[in-house]
Amino acid sequence: MVRVRPFQALVPDQAKAAMVASVPYDVIDGAEARNMAEGNPYSFLHIVRSEIDLPETIDPYDAAVYEKARENLRRFVEDGILTEDRAPTMFLYRQVMGDRSQVGLVACCHIDDYLADVIKKHETTRQDKEDDRTRHVLALNANPEPVFLTYEAQGEITRLMDADASEAPLFDFRADDGVLHTVWRVADPEAYARAFAAVECAYIADGHHRSASAARAGAERRQADPNHTGDEEYNWFMTVLFPHDQLHIMPYNRVVKDLNGLDDDALLDRLARVGALERAAGAKQPPGPGAVCVYLGGSWHTLRFDPARIDRTDPVASLDVALLQSLVLAPILGIDDPRTDKRIDFVGGIRGPDELERLVDGGAAKVAFSMYPTTVEQLMAVSDENVSMPPKSTWFEPKLRSGLFVHMLD
Repeated sequence: MVRVRPFQALVPDQAKAAMVASVPYDVIDGAEARNMAEGNPYSFLHIVRSEIDLPETIDPYDAAVYEKARENLRRFVEDGILTEDRAPTMFLYRQVMGDRSQVGLVACCHIDDYLADVIKKHETTRQDKEDDRTRHVLALNANPEPVFLTYEAQGEITRLMDADASEAPLFDFRADDGVLHTVWRVADPEAYARAFAAVECAYIADGHHRSASAARAGAERRQADPNHTGDEEYNWFMTVLFPHDQLHIMPYNRVVKDLNGLDDDALLDRLARVGALERAAGAKQPPGPGAVCVYLGGSWHTLRFDPARIDRTDPVASLDVALLQSLVLAPILGIDDPRTDKRIDFVGGIRGPDELERLVDGGAAKVAFSMYPTTVEQLMAVSDENVSMPPKSTWFEPKLRSGLFVHMLD
């Protein structure tokens, strides 16, 4: 069963919610964060990217960065930018992007459920990023950003959500990227807790480093507390749980900076040995799974992997990103470890295939690969096997906004 419980959140002043809400810390770099927060003292980037309030030359892992985050959170509370809710509650969080809508439950999950794989993973985390966010959580004494979870849709939970979402919202604003964000307080948190008790497991959709750091911070607080009972708030971390049938995964495309000593014709010849290769005739995205579009020398091609080389019984090896890696990137282009090889870059699907053309035509890359998106069902299958996807396998849109809820650990 998945344990969920209400929490006494810090939330923005209603009039300032749109100015407080920011993109997550990990989708922008420091320079982008400085630009986005410029002229906006309410932006939550001052807390999740606190280096923007320090000299540009500072190491983002410097102790001063975490101290500045703590100082900024304290200022937000003292100035009334964030206020503590009157009582523990849960929230509904709806995002509308174009013609797609998703509604999730904002609640706390237990760190022991993460550690016991009741909350399942599909990605290997990096130690440096885990360390960074653990230090950040401990410095703030808070989970500043929720983890994006999914679960197999349940009729009773959907019924509860539909009823709560018919009431007047707490927040309702359109962000600068056009996504509509709406938040409601739920009427009966215990009803959701009972409903989720029938949910066997949840899956991390996005936020593996946030969840790992939340669990580590909670474990550190346990070890440091001689009076630990198990009831403390630090045993819980903030999440948003979305039903699986509402989620939209976009492709995570690849660009490679050189052709590993090959010319264009030689690369096309090698690709033709991997599967069926043809000029794409204007198509920039694969027609379905088991195929990839290739942009090379100003032209698009479609490569359909040989079905005989796809092991459909293996949930990882059968992923298109894994097939590209095992059949093309490693043996032909010499990219053995895409996590560390500087010759490959990853481009989120929100940027579209035109961005791939721009990078190749502009000389930043020699070849680009437009991928078919990984499905939610594939994500679940990989997680159920307790194995990891290749890096950069999924790109979720819309992204959760940070700053609408903060979970204090005490």
